[in-house]
Amino acid sequence: MFRLVNWRHFDYWLFGTVTILCIFGIVMIRSAVAGSIELADYANRQTIFVAAGLVIVLVTAMIDYHFLGNLARPMYIFAMVSLLIIYIYGQASFGSARWLDTGVFFIQPSELVKIIMVIVLADFFSRTQHDPHNLLWVVKSAALTLGVVIWILLQPNLSTSIVLMVLWFSLLWISGLPPKYLLIFGILGVVGALVLFPFLETYQQLRILNFIFPDPTSRHGNSYNVEQALISIGSGGMFGMGYGHGTQVQLRFLKVRHTDFIFSAMAEEFGFVGTVLVISLLVFVIYRCFRVAREANDMFGALIAYGIGVLLFFQSAVNIGVNLNVIPVTGLVLPFISYGGSSLLSTVLAIGLVESVALRSKPLDF
Repeated sequence: MFRLVNWRHFDYWLFGTVTILCIFGIVMIRSAVAGSIELADYANRQTIFVAAGLVIVLVTAMIDYHFLGNLARPMYIFAMVSLLIIYIYGQASFGSARWLDTGVFFIQPSELVKIIMVIVLADFFSRTQHDPHNLLWVVKSAALTLGVVIWILLQPNLSTSIVLMVLWFSLLWISGLPPKYLLIFGILGVVGALVLFPFLETYQQLRILNFIFPDPTSRHGNSYNVEQALISIGSGGMFGMGYGHGTQVQLRFLKVRHTDFIFSAMAEEFGFVGTVLVISLLVFVIYRCFRVAREANDMFGALIAYGIGVLLFFQSAVNIGVNLNVIPVTGLVLPFISYGGSSLLSTVLAIGLVESVALRSKPLDF
C-alpha cells in the first residue's frame, strides 16, 4: 500500500496550479457571499476544505494506485450502498435528494462515486485489454456504469448521470472501442434522449425547455438566473469592475453566485482577462493529467489519469457553458473554485490519484 517513492517524480506543477485555483476559489467565495448573513461563514468553511484537501492530495499520492485496483469491487459495492442510502434517507435540495445529513455536515456521495467509477472502470478496461473488443466487452462495461447511474437518476440527478456516461464512453474509446460502434452509439444516444425526456422530473424538463424557448420576461427560475449571469459577464468588460465591486454580485441579483454561477461572478469582478487566466489554469491542470496518463507505467494508471482529466474537462466546460447560456442549466459546479466540501474534497482526491500515478512513472519533462 505505502511504498518508498521518489518525490522527484511528483508533479509539482499540477499540485501548485491546483493550490492556486483553490485559493482563488476562497477569494471569490468571500466576495460572492459578502453581506449575506446566512452565507457569511462559507469562505471560512471553504478554507478548511482546501487545507484538508491539500493534505488529502499528499496522502493519496503516497498510496500505490495498484492497491486501489485490488479494492475496485469493494469500492463499487460501497458506491451502490451509499447511493441506496441516499435514495432512502437523502436530504432534498433543489428538487432532488442528493445529500446525507450526518448531524454535523451534509455529504453528497455522488461526488465520491465519480472518483470510485474512475478506478472501477480503469480496473475493468486494464484487466480486459487483451480480450476481444467486441459487443460483449462493451456491454459488460456499460452494465458496470449503468448499475450506478440508475441509482443516481432516481435521486434524481441527471447531470451526474451524464458525467458518468461521458466518463464511461471516454475510457471505452481510449481502451480501443472499434470505430464501427460509433454510429450505433450515436443513434442510441439520440433515441435514448428522446425516450428519457418524458420520464424526467418536471424541473429537469423545464431546464431544457427554458433553454430552447427562453422567457425574457421571467423574474425567477433558471431563465432569470442565466439572464443575470449574462449581465454579470457583460458588465465585467475587459478587466472587470474590481474585486468586491460587481453590482450583480454584491446587490445579489445573481443567484447561487458562490456555486453554479461563480464563473459569472468572477467575470464581473475580473473581466475577460481574469476569466481567460482562470480557464488557462484549468486547462493546464487537465493537460498535466493527460501528460501523466501518457507517461504511466501501465494501462491501469494511464486510464486513472486520463479519466480524471476527462472529468475535470467535462465539468469545467459544462459549468462555463451554462454561465454563457450555450447549454441548459445542469447544477455542475466549477472544479476547485465553486463552494462545496463534497465537490472539492472529491476533486482533490482525484488529483491525489493522478499524483500517485505520477510518482510511480518515469519523471515528467515540462
